[in-house]
Amino acid sequence: MNQSETRAYFDSEAFRRDYHTDVPLGSFVTADGTRFALWAPTAQRVTLCLYRDCFEWDPYARIEMKRYDKGLWQHRTERILEGVYYGYEVEVDGVKRWTGDPYARACGLNGWRSMVVNLTKTNPPGWEQDRAPARGTEEIIWETHVKDFSWDPASGVSAKNRGKYLAFTETKTKIGVRGRKHTCVAYLKALDVTHVQLQPIYDYGSVDEGNDSEVYNWGYDPVNYNVPEGSYASDAVNGEVRIRELKAAVQALHENGLRVIMDVVYNHTYNLDNPLFKTVPWYFYRQQPDGSAGNGSGCGTEIASERSMCARYILDSVLYWAEEYHIDGFRFDLMGLHDVALMNRIRKALNERYGEGEKLVFGEPWCGGQSNERAGTAMAHKGNLKMLDRGVGAFCDNTRDAVKGGLFDAASAGMASGGGLDAGRLADCIRGWAGSEARFPYAAPSQTITYLSSHDDWTLWDKLVYTLGGGKYFAQMREEILRANRLAAAINFCCQGRVFMLSGEEFARTKLGIRNSYRTSIRINRLDWKRAYRNRALVDYYRGLIALRKTLPALNDKSETAADRLLEVMQIARDAAAIRMDNRGTGKSRYSEILLAFNGGREPCELALPQGKWEVLCDGKNSFAHEHPHGIRDMTVLEPISALILGRR
Repeated sequence: MNQSETRAYFDSEAFRRDYHTDVPLGSFVTADGTRFALWAPTAQRVTLCLYRDCFEWDPYARIEMKRYDKGLWQHRTERILEGVYYGYEVEVDGVKRWTGDPYARACGLNGWRSMVVNLTKTNPPGWEQDRAPARGTEEIIWETHVKDFSWDPASGVSAKNRGKYLAFTETKTKIGVRGRKHTCVAYLKALDVTHVQLQPIYDYGSVDEGNDSEVYNWGYDPVNYNVPEGSYASDAVNGEVRIRELKAAVQALHENGLRVIMDVVYNHTYNLDNPLFKTVPWYFYRQQPDGSAGNGSGCGTEIASERSMCARYILDSVLYWAEEYHIDGFRFDLMGLHDVALMNRIRKALNERYGEGEKLVFGEPWCGGQSNERAGTAMAHKGNLKMLDRGVGAFCDNTRDAVKGGLFDAASAGMASGGGLDAGRLADCIRGWAGSEARFPYAAPSQTITYLSSHDDWTLWDKLVYTLGGGKYFAQMREEILRANRLAAAINFCCQGRVFMLSGEEFARTKLGIRNSYRTSIRINRLDWKRAYRNRALVDYYRGLIALRKTLPALNDKSETAADRLLEVMQIARDAAAIRMDNRGTGKSRYSEILLAFNGGREPCELALPQGKWEVLCDGKNSFAHEHPHGIRDMTVLEPISALILGRR
């Protein structure tokens, strides 16, 4: 068959019927020996190659595998081969390709050789008793990169563990005069976020795991989807070490009250020199009309999630990370390249295994280019949000751009930076765009991930510096920009949905204006713990917003009727607006109503209060006012570039 015919056959119901299998795939060690299973339906011959280490060029054993139904190739032996490295020679249409195992769960240096592993021997002490902390009233997600988190010597982490998984196991690090301020895990406990989202921690291809220098990458270039990245381990050669140390990191975060979200990139691979391609050429990949690789990801290696064995592969991988590593949630990179049916299957499977909503699932509802999915496939992009399960969330770029200005123009202003504050648009943001008449409405706030910055694009601080300071003051703490930062944060934390933030946003993290730092120096990307200490007043403002939000049912409501809580929308001035909300519900709140007021202008303005006594819960400088609230009636003043949150009993 030519490429067009092969593509049509892979997409056909006949291929699915003839070759879909649910037999466990990969290598498995049991008391009876070792089993290898590979799915390669188009192969004429498959040879298992065994190696004593991950550097050996020639295998010490070559074993012809036996073909079974459904395109399955297997080999069983009574020998216990744990610790042995392996790969396959797969012959398709006369072309022989050496490959690692697509289902590998361990590997050697740089992921080239797969390794047989007994996973029970990779568990740190107490792993069997590890449990995620109990869910609270709200989820606050804090995104970080393993290397960023602790690379700075001021982090207080020991030199050997800086930039590594094991940094998360050092839970009492400090900085400042006489070590009075926490860093790293202790800092996160004090900040009171609920979830730590780790940028890619699977094995990726852009960093040499044997190079202990400052080589850096975010890691959005997958190689082995089911193996932890080795550059974050103390030993990248021994395949067991990275597994054990990642588990220890997850365990330490759990013990300190933090759940763990994994950033997953199933929409493309690093390149076509990948086990998925080499075992079944083109099956796992979308193609353009000319036969070249699909480019919906912008990387030229777009994964065909709508094909049944590809969907099975992604689902198996998600469930594996949830079970083996106790991962508490999954953030899908370029989720718009996955089909709706797959995302709903993932949500359903996690619910069935762990309880409804126990594991978070959300992603980016867009693509990086034109996709080439099978005709008739409904994709998980913004236009199809209402087709997704209510438990599948999506980043809300509507709120992001409304608050801080357009993404593609550094000078573009938003509600917090002098761009005007329209009450109707503010109301859309507050209700998480759920049920709105906007072009891409969310069905319920349970789907809305409200955020201002992530690893992509400018940090919030850098965007505000460009807009308000002309891009000249990244390192300086100018008062107007600090006020805008606090206002932006206050609006974001008053939006229904789930709040997401880039690590360091709360201390004015800067990358010196660099927009896309995916392979920039670690010195630019690292969390600057001295800056966190200097800007502890801003950190405290975020901390107070987090504490307050958790007590307000109006903001924690994720139901489809949450928008009904908006009782009154008021335009106070061109740059100022307020929203009154029904705050009744279970929880700690003493207030039946709350009033959210924001002034993005440079002049104060008067706010006429609805009848009754209102108590100040947060203002433009003090987000802990709710701990000792004072009452006001009739009229108050909204200070320039500030927020005011009031409660009425």
